[in-house]
Amino acid sequence: MIKWILILLIVAAVAGLLGLGRISGIAMTGAKILIAIVLILFLLAVLGIIAIA
Repeated sequence: MIKWILILLIVAAVAGLLGLGRISGIAMTGAKILIAIVLILFLLAVLGIIAIA
């Protein structure tokens, strides 16, 4: 999933440099959503490990 986040961030950066604001915004929104999902999964894993210990 980290790979997809990096791809979307690169697409957003390139589109922004080329003046394609709408495509850049869509790619950035997708990256933000994936980052939120990764953070939630990470927190659940950490809390689960702490609860087991």
